[in-house]
Amino acid sequence: MSLKSWAMLVLLGAIWGGSFFFARVAVAEIPPLTLVLFRVALAAIALHVYLAARGLSFRLALPYAAGFFLLALLNNVIPFSLIFAGQTELGAGLASVLNATTPFWTALLANSLTTDEKLTWNKVAGILLGIAGTAIMIGPGLVAGLGGPVWAKFALVGASVSYAFALMVAKRFKGVPPTVVATAQLTASTVIMLPVVLAVSGDEDLFSAGGHVWAAVAGLALVSTAFAYILYFRLIADAGATNASLVTLIVPVSAILLGTAFLGERLEPVEILGMAVIAAGLVTIDGRLFGGMTRRS
Repeated sequence: MSLKSWAMLVLLGAIWGGSFFFARVAVAEIPPLTLVLFRVALAAIALHVYLAARGLSFRLALPYAAGFFLLALLNNVIPFSLIFAGQTELGAGLASVLNATTPFWTALLANSLTTDEKLTWNKVAGILLGIAGTAIMIGPGLVAGLGGPVWAKFALVGASVSYAFALMVAKRFKGVPPTVVATAQLTASTVIMLPVVLAVSGDEDLFSAGGHVWAAVAGLALVSTAFAYILYFRLIADAGATNASLVTLIVPVSAILLGTAFLGERLEPVEILGMAVIAAGLVTIDGRLFGGMTRRS
């Protein structure tokens, strides 16, 4: 990956790590499925306004409508639902590690379904180091969450596999501007989620949350969804699906660092060790350090 792509990857990981702060506030008063609806709907509205202000036409997405509904299912509706279901039975530590397997599934799918993203030794080694680093960083939380029903673990793995398939679908839209791709995906997700929420929760008390909760929803929708997905699809176009999936290794790191910086949480030695292992995995995937060492030798 280029330095620009690495910068986008780190920024995206920081943004999605910050989404835990917004979600932690919002979910206290808004049911999870309703929160998903607000998140994708507000983000879609914001991106439609942005497209209009920039003079970009949403019509570019219309020929790919079926593909965008598939992308919405694979990248939002299915994984969000599976993660919510799995986390009702599993600890957050195990859930984070299972989510961090996304680059592994993406690499396998990309190797089988694409011609430009074949497996290499440094990708495999780096991804395994990243997953191991996540497990180390979570530490006691992982051990505490090892119990729970098998179906819940499969639900979290299923979410990671769904994300991997979504990345394969997203590669089809290389000729569409990333902003239009993000807008189309979130619009399709809104169309899917609206009847689901109305069927499950009805229309009562949808807007009864307090002001601080709505501020968190706005941050979640505008920063961690609208802006983040523009960055995400641009990263896929520039660096490929497997490299873009590495963001799942950075998200828990940024979440912990943000908690330390703004919530007064203590950074434990085991977390520092886990971050170092994740960093080693990313360096291994990049391959430049080892390439330079080989040339010098």
